[in-house]
Amino acid sequence: MKPGAPPHSLPWPDDERLDTALLAAGDYRNVMDKYRYWRVEAIKSDLASSAASLEVAIENVSRDFNHGTIVRNANAFNVRRVHIVGRRGWNKRGAMKTDAYLDIVYHRTVADFLAATTGMHRIAVDIVEGAELLPDVSLPQSAVLVFGAEGPGLSPEMIAGCTQLVAIPQLGSTRSVNVGVASGILMYKWAEQHLFSNKR
Repeated sequence: MKPGAPPHSLPWPDDERLDTALLAAGDYRNVMDKYRYWRVEAIKSDLASSAASLEVAIENVSRDFNHGTIVRNANAFNVRRVHIVGRRGWNKRGAMKTDAYLDIVYHRTVADFLAATTGMHRIAVDIVEGAELLPDVSLPQSAVLVFGAEGPGLSPEMIAGCTQLVAIPQLGSTRSVNVGVASGILMYKWAEQHLFSNKR
């Protein structure tokens, strides 16, 4: 049996958020149960009404396949906005269509991104000299986590434009985790400090 919800029995609920095509055919998307049969725009609107004060930026220089994972993680933590900096075309495969539910903004250059986020606390996530180790860091509530590509990391221009540098300490032989994994760790750390702690 396919995961999801089968065609809805008649009579259908009178709810403008619902998609009649999904009600008729069933809803087998990878969405939370509360969003079964909802239109994409209705889900996006509902998420926006409760979005976190966190934003995420991706410096897209190589269409890294990990960027789709970053976007999927951004959806999982319901971040307010995702910034794509550089190439407009990014590898969406790992996003698993979660980009449809997010507010995604494109910036042609790093300078454009920095201008658009003036006054925000930008946090560069990279293994560079001067970076603070994540266990020792208090992440600000209103922030933009900035991620680069696998291998090259963030450009010097982007790092210079950030107000804080953070690195994830490693315990094995590898110098770093991949950037998709790193994004999940950082977003969880932020949510632990600002969201989950309030529910204890």
